[in-house]
Amino acid sequence: MLETIAVVLVILWLLGVVTAHTMGGLIYILLVIAVVVILIRVIQGRGP
Repeated sequence: MLETIAVVLVILWLLGVVTAHTMGGLIYILLVIAVVVILIRVIQGRGP
């Protein structure tokens, strides 16, 4: 479930970088949230 969300956020980030910089701030925030979620899962002992 969380891996799926992370993949979707990365795709949205790439789309934001390619298309325009107007939504770039929001996309970067979502990307940071995805990375934090993955790090929390790794720390808890569940693989990413």
